[in-house]
Amino acid sequence: MATTLDAGPEAGPAHAPYRWRWVALFVILAGEILDLVDALITTIAAPTIRADIGGSAGMIQWLAAGYTLAMAVGLITGGRLGDLYGRKRMFLIGAAGFTAGSLLCGLAVSPEMLVGSRVLQGLFGAVMLPQGLGMIKEMFPPKEMGAAFGAFGPVMGLSSVGGPVLAGWLIDADLFGTGWRMIFLINLPVGIAALLAGLKFLPESKARHASRLDLVGAALAATGAGLLVYPLVQGRELGWPAWTFAMMAGSAAVFAVFIWYELRKQRAGGDPLVMPSLFRKRGFSGGLAVGIVFFSGMTGFALVFGLYTQLGLGYSPFKAGMAQIPWSAGMIVGFGLAQAVARFGRKVIHGGTVIMTGGVLGIAATLHAAGVGVTPWQLAPALVVTGIGMGLLMAPFFDTVLAGVEPHETGAAGGTLTSVQQLGSALGAAVLGTLFFNLLGDHLAASGATFEHAMNVTLWVVAGMLALSFAVTFLLPKHPRPDQEPTH
Repeated sequence: MATTLDAGPEAGPAHAPYRWRWVALFVILAGEILDLVDALITTIAAPTIRADIGGSAGMIQWLAAGYTLAMAVGLITGGRLGDLYGRKRMFLIGAAGFTAGSLLCGLAVSPEMLVGSRVLQGLFGAVMLPQGLGMIKEMFPPKEMGAAFGAFGPVMGLSSVGGPVLAGWLIDADLFGTGWRMIFLINLPVGIAALLAGLKFLPESKARHASRLDLVGAALAATGAGLLVYPLVQGRELGWPAWTFAMMAGSAAVFAVFIWYELRKQRAGGDPLVMPSLFRKRGFSGGLAVGIVFFSGMTGFALVFGLYTQLGLGYSPFKAGMAQIPWSAGMIVGFGLAQAVARFGRKVIHGGTVIMTGGVLGIAATLHAAGVGVTPWQLAPALVVTGIGMGLLMAPFFDTVLAGVEPHETGAAGGTLTSVQQLGSALGAAVLGTLFFNLLGDHLAASGATFEHAMNVTLWVVAGMLALSFAVTFLLPKHPRPDQEPTH
């Protein structure tokens, strides 16, 4: 029998702690695992998928960009849906939709159907994921809150390691003759289990004073993002016709209208989708800039590295997944180091950016020295360094950026920052994927030397993006707010 919790999103439980809170936490973490794994698997599976159902190089980019773009747009309103209609209800709807989207991915018979199903996954994932934070804050007493949020770290680490390896193993194993389709079909038992457990163990939860949905603002934000990402992915294959540049210019115009509308709505006493006052805070605006550039570089690198190891070096999907373990392991180490040196505040982010840049340049140096015969063992040291830098940067990033906002703005700021993270990921798949494919030419059957050149140029661009991130990080607050709760 479900227990109803009816507190504000900031408050912990004002009564006895919820009896099934730890079981409910595992249900919430299952939803996180579904998202984290699915965000990574197509970087390994894309070449196999394309070989089976066809599609252009742009389809490979859309497998990542479509998911993260839909997630970025949906997250803006996903949390408010839970506040208005109940977090348990929205979590279950999101989990059901995500599972259905996974089934459609596994049954896809064309590139268009697969990309559309990935978008569906992203939209329902954006409904499911934000509900966990509110439920955790209401289920757990203050003394247990740290342990509850602390469970996210190992889950993120294990998912980052296990996602690519699992994808590669499932493709090579070809279970029941499903090939790449099993990377999506495996979500079905996890999603169904999360639904059944959620029905029984998740508490009813709703905010006392929920903000209304800003559907016009959401539509403007989605239109602006789509007008930017679509031509970046498709423009290269179409020869960059004039309308692609017109779409990108139109994106800037739509975002300008979006800002005007949000300001007008706030002045009229409404509930804007994004609080305009946040952008007057230097630390928050700087954090958005860092987030866009960093997550673009990170996602673009993951996509291109997965393609290079398979198409350029001839690795099997499983070997390509295993080759990424040093990177993921380094990231876990970086997360741990960040906790140990948290007292240094913003300097941890600075150090992480420098270390990650060194790792990326180390990968470029390794490729230059070893050539097309490079082995996973030769790549491992530079990948470990890259991962450590990434972990050092990511661990304190959200809490440091949010340190400069007022307590009543934290919810809106966190949602905006997370959406920008996903938008940056979509842009990374679009921009760096387009650069990589442009360097390869009109087909993917290029020589090993051509792949090596394309990978090296992309790595130098990623290093440049990280250098830009380093410059912008000086706008961030020096230290996270002492009472800041972890943000995921």
